[in-house]
Amino acid sequence: MAAPLTIFGRHDEATLSQMETCLAAGSAVAGVLCADGHLGYNHPIGGVVGYEDHISISGVGYDIACGNKAVRLDLRHEDISRRTGTILRDIARNVSFGVGRANGERVDDPLFESDLWDAAGVRDLRKMAREQLGTVGGGNHYVDLFYDDEGFVWIGVHFGSRGLGHRITTKYLQAAGASGNMLAPPALLETGSAAGQGYLAGIELGGLYAYAGRDWVTEKVRAILGGAVTDEVHNHHNFVWRERHGGRDLWVVRKGATPAFPGQRGFVGGSMGDDAVILRGVAGAGSERALHSTVHGAGRVMSRTEARGKVDRKSGRILRAPRVDAGEMRAWLSRKGVAVLGGDLDEAPQAYRRLPEVLKEHAGTIQVEHVLHPFGVVMAGPGDVDPYKD
Repeated sequence: MAAPLTIFGRHDEATLSQMETCLAAGSAVAGVLCADGHLGYNHPIGGVVGYEDHISISGVGYDIACGNKAVRLDLRHEDISRRTGTILRDIARNVSFGVGRANGERVDDPLFESDLWDAAGVRDLRKMAREQLGTVGGGNHYVDLFYDDEGFVWIGVHFGSRGLGHRITTKYLQAAGASGNMLAPPALLETGSAAGQGYLAGIELGGLYAYAGRDWVTEKVRAILGGAVTDEVHNHHNFVWRERHGGRDLWVVRKGATPAFPGQRGFVGGSMGDDAVILRGVAGAGSERALHSTVHGAGRVMSRTEARGKVDRKSGRILRAPRVDAGEMRAWLSRKGVAVLGGDLDEAPQAYRRLPEVLKEHAGTIQVEHVLHPFGVVMAGPGDVDPYKD
């Protein structure tokens, strides 16, 4: 019998079925599907599962510790708005975006001396990881500039552990004998096994790496803008935590879901042309049923291929027309006053749900502290397909 499932919002049958498959596997005792959820590889995006004795490699995903960081500055939007274009170009010159990129500036961090490299069996990945630390990647990963309702500027970043997380995940998927079938049951490891302990070390390492990368990028952008940091919110949304729920200690796996214990703050983005929010969890029975989890974004309503279409690279022939119209995307961004450097149709606002509607489904479990209005976005350019995105 599958573990009980709490559902926020409406979802298609494929996503619901995949969540039920996850809850029937291993030692799962409870699950949550957040309102931004959609079909993923062996575990839905927006899906949360609590296990007694297992961890789900599929549930953490390839981009271990993908997450968000936001900082508020003592700068006002009105004082820098005329320089938005120049600022975005400076960010693109100083921060690396795209697939497999190395950081042109060497970034050192104590994590490179950690025993976790040996515990996870990935010491051979240190050189690649050191070269990539501080890179953002492609897909839905970004650096955004916002202003809040008081007019203060915020920096927001979204990315994870880059190639390091991808390689760690690949190693332990092989150890778990994963099939590679998107709709197969999740790949699980017993936490007490040698492979389980190695993977837990890899997750911890990926978490440290992702935090360090987001810290570095945020500080680099702050230096470009000037000003001092007056507030900060930083969270993973692809991770596993040891938590206590309903009187039991569980391994809680969140894939595209933000921890939201009472008072815990999170930064949740919308799309390149929509508002983002700073929120915090609130106490209550609904929050407990949600395993103190909430959305990590607005959630896709169409796949990347559906949004941007498909073209034969050799002949240039259109194999599938895009569902998103480029002119409509530009008009949306213009109406919102958002300047975008990079990005493609697969990240257009039309490819996503609307964040306020998604948040409304979680009413009573979270409270919005700040609404952040975008005015500048930097992403990898069209054609970049990042294997390290969530």
